[in-house]
Amino acid sequence: MAKSDQCGIMDFSEEDVLEAMRAMQGYVDITPGAFREIYRAAYEQALKRMAGAKKAREIMTSPAYCLQRNMTATEAAMLLADHGISGAPVVDTRGKVCGVVSGKDFLRVMGLPNDSTFMRVVAQCLDKAGCCASGLQDLPLDALMSSPPITANEDISVADISALFMAKAINRLPICGTDGHPKGIVTRTDLIGALCMRG
Repeated sequence: MAKSDQCGIMDFSEEDVLEAMRAMQGYVDITPGAFREIYRAAYEQALKRMAGAKKAREIMTSPAYCLQRNMTATEAAMLLADHGISGAPVVDTRGKVCGVVSGKDFLRVMGLPNDSTFMRVVAQCLDKAGCCASGLQDLPLDALMSSPPITANEDISVADISALFMAKAINRLPICGTDGHPKGIVTRTDLIGALCMRG
């Protein structure tokens, strides 16, 4: 069975290569195995070149939905749920990014490990008399958000964003102007789309 990479690009078989070589006009002096190796190396090189050339401004979602620092955890959760997103930058009264809140922050404050899933939360709520989320109702966002925030400017390359996501174990990166105000956000979905040349 043919395999595909993270971009959904299907890896072809040796028989596919042989069929393609038979269909070409003229003599091709290369083995199917060598052809596959050259193709794979060229494909990886093209991905690296594209990742290095693309900038945040080309792939970010803009404007970004932002949370206000004076919100409660309940208000933040409602906003995230209403927009179908799992995290957002937090801005202060001057409109500057001062933190980031994601599902991981809710889990951390609820005393659950970072690798917990939605079903783990449901299971814990069902297993105990009081729901583990009940203490969050009036929690100020200040006590929930991850701060200081990890941000970048619009000139950061896709390759550097990818490295930042890996190094900091984050799933979203607020893109800010020199004044610290959010101009957009790059999520893991945006990044995968860019790396797979789908955007």
